[in-house]
Amino acid sequence: MSYTDAQLSAAIAAMDEYRGGDKGEVGAALAVVGLSAEGAAKEAELRDDMIRVAHRSGASLRQLAEISGLDRKTVTAIVGAAARPPE
Repeated sequence: MSYTDAQLSAAIAAMDEYRGGDKGEVGAALAVVGLSAEGAAKEAELRDDMIRVAHRSGASLRQLAEISGLDRKTVTAIVGAAARPPE
């Protein structure tokens, strides 16, 4: 894989943001936690989008709750929420 200078700069900026002023092992751990949280948030957004698509296509709330591991109340809230605008 190769990365552009802009991608590399963005990654370094994100790590620095999460690291704060902490150096060494603590700073590295904070950067990993922050970047992991970003990734988890993106995955949840994608999951929620796919839940809405599946529901519009005919999947029941019960089916969606079972397959996603979420409870029906949460799935109902996701289905009822507006989809995020495209990036």
